[in-house]
Amino acid sequence: MRSGTNRVELEGVYAGYGRRDVLHGIDAAVPRGAVTALVGPNGSGKSTLLGLLAGTVRPRRGGVVSARRPRPAFVVQRSAVSDALPVTVRETVTMGRWAHRGFWKPLTRYDRAVVADCLERLGIADLADRRMGELSGGQRQRALVAQGLAQGSDLLLLDEPSAGLDHRAREHIARVLERTRLDGVTVVHATHAPEEALDADHCLVLSGGRLAASGPPEEAARVWDGGRAVDGRPVTGPTPVGEPDGSFLTR
Repeated sequence: MRSGTNRVELEGVYAGYGRRDVLHGIDAAVPRGAVTALVGPNGSGKSTLLGLLAGTVRPRRGGVVSARRPRPAFVVQRSAVSDALPVTVRETVTMGRWAHRGFWKPLTRYDRAVVADCLERLGIADLADRRMGELSGGQRQRALVAQGLAQGSDLLLLDEPSAGLDHRAREHIARVLERTRLDGVTVVHATHAPEEALDADHCLVLSGGRLAASGPPEEAARVWDGGRAVDGRPVTGPTPVGEPDGSFLTR
């Protein structure tokens, strides 16, 4: 399966936490320089797969083949960041440069320029001196995405970056991710939103810790939504596989 067109490849991967496997025999590829949507209900293994790509989760069996590039940038869900942290938006984004400088070295002129550019790209330059706990959910999420961009990696991983955001905030983040892709960065983001899956270049569908489908979004991400597929057509053909939360995926 190894190919120069892929940024990361997973080969027969089993992985999880403690003694319990969350992912079972995953064979998948992440195309280089594309946006890959990671789709599946809660508990399907999306966050675990992102952890594998980020290197924070180790495979119990199988392998993860990754191009030798700078380490991935991993943007967590905003709910994982405490409101009590006394840090400003600028300080939050600046942490993204620690991957290059370490937190003990002063920022260079280039580092400061990168931070300023990321603040502008996410539309939060005017919030730079505000504390994270004072922001709305959408503003906090944009600050975290800016921190990810500031790391300057060629692989950007995001765990449901649009979850709980309004339409305007989701569109803003989507535009930033598309520009990031055009800059040559490989983007992988987990999502529950069918429209976000359809806007991606590639899709991986997880169901019960297994890869249910992969490929072009219109073929792979057929998520049951009120009796219709994400492309708006009635679901026919493959039998939907039910999940505990009431959503369905087709194999």
